[in-house]
Amino acid sequence: MNQGLFDDFKNIWHRPDNGLIQLIIINVIVFVVFGIFEVFTLWSGNGSFYGAISNFITLPSNIESFIFKPWTLITYSFIHHGFLHILFNMLFLYWFGKLIKEYLGGRRVISIFFLGVIAGGLFYILLYNLLPLFQDAVGGSRLAGASAGVFAIVVGAATFMPNYTLYLLFIGPVRIKYIALFYVLLSFLQSAGSNAGGEIAHLGGAVMGFFFIKQLQKGHDWGTPVTTFIDWVQSFFVRKSKIKVSYTRKEKTASKSSTKTSKTDQNEIDLILDKISDSGYESLTSDEKQKLFNASKK
Repeated sequence: MNQGLFDDFKNIWHRPDNGLIQLIIINVIVFVVFGIFEVFTLWSGNGSFYGAISNFITLPSNIESFIFKPWTLITYSFIHHGFLHILFNMLFLYWFGKLIKEYLGGRRVISIFFLGVIAGGLFYILLYNLLPLFQDAVGGSRLAGASAGVFAIVVGAATFMPNYTLYLLFIGPVRIKYIALFYVLLSFLQSAGSNAGGEIAHLGGAVMGFFFIKQLQKGHDWGTPVTTFIDWVQSFFVRKSKIKVSYTRKEKTASKSSTKTSKTDQNEIDLILDKISDSGYESLTSDEKQKLFNASKK
């Protein structure tokens, strides 16, 4: 039975273009492991050790502390305090991440998420050190949770296809641009409350999600450094092929032809993205939807 569960997990993990599900799996595993660790350390009366580990991973608002813990700009996003905290983050990540994955590919989900995490963390540090309201809290405040990355995904999806409709329980059909606007406005209104740091990080992630898509529609992919870094890390765990490939002059000519074709394809995709931005995804023809779907898998 254990072997069967492990095989099921491997099959889910190794599915192609699976960045969204992998993100959710990693978050859930870290939540469970960290939660078990918290229980055992508190049972043993060694709460200070748990606090030290937590401080090592979560993002400090104090600039001097952050300089000596730069990794926390990423690691904070995998720490959640409480079941509802991770539940709603993962639900929103899945719902809106599916839209990004379906039309732009799983790699774009990863790029938007991590750029949103970074933008949210930096925005949190910046405002906590600049605004008078937070002067007394800046020494001990810490940020945790994937919300900044999730907000980047939500706003990114709403920017990409603003008129896409979701059916909400008790409410009915709602365009996702209104859902995104509601949550961004709510975060702004709560940015002076008890969870000010988290709400500020939401806003930073939302801004990143908006500009990521706008730049992508202009042909600029801000996610390239993220995917390049991830590919570099994965290269240490993937065996390199020993097959040697030789090229002829005919292949060289074909390469030039391929380059021209790819440029033409990119122009078509740009026109389709512009059409989505102006009139919504529903305005696309079946042929345009198929072209966008094919491009998302490249």
